[in-house]
Amino acid sequence: MEETIAGPEAVQIPKQRGESLQETAVRYAEERHWDVFPGTWLEAVDGVQHCSCGDAECAAPGAHPAREDWATQATGSATVARRMWQKQPTASILLPTGRTFDALEVPETAGFLALARMERMELTLGPVTLTPDRRMHFFVLPGAAVKIPDLVRKLGWSLSSLDLVALGEGAFVAAPPTRYGSRGAVQWACRPTHANRWLPDVEELLSPLAYACGRDR
Repeated sequence: MEETIAGPEAVQIPKQRGESLQETAVRYAEERHWDVFPGTWLEAVDGVQHCSCGDAECAAPGAHPAREDWATQATGSATVARRMWQKQPTASILLPTGRTFDALEVPETAGFLALARMERMELTLGPVTLTPDRRMHFFVLPGAAVKIPDLVRKLGWSLSSLDLVALGEGAFVAAPPTRYGSRGAVQWACRPTHANRWLPDVEELLSPLAYACGRDR
């Protein structure tokens, strides 16, 4: 069944399976007001999935921009998003950061440790993704990438010593249910809901994330 939030301002939660990439991309634009753009896709050659970019050694097969001007291609219009995926229905769904959100990227082990601490601290989380290459992305308000270096220093850490990356303007994340070749699909570790429509500021999440990354070294 479709998972929804009850009430007059009901927001449908994007499903991870059973829905086309096109409809999911449209949902992100329409319901979350996220900019989206189609990336590369997977093509079967002799029964083996290869990235449409043609690079046999592609590091993120089927999950990276298909063109250099992807930043100008990204749209928050559901109508335009539907049109773009009509041209290539199997294209990955990519979300530019630095617009409606930034993303804090950490290793999976540190991410789950941080999630447990955040739950005990009763922090309000935004959406969180988990990629097949064992990385997690915590969605926060835009501007995080600029603040991170100074905030990490104030917490007593060296940014170079932590496996923590802030993705802001000029970067992107792959959204569920985008697949990374044969490695699997991007999933929601914390799904978009009506409750987390308003994203946290980086300062609210950084302490438990930095602590978890420090423990994970």
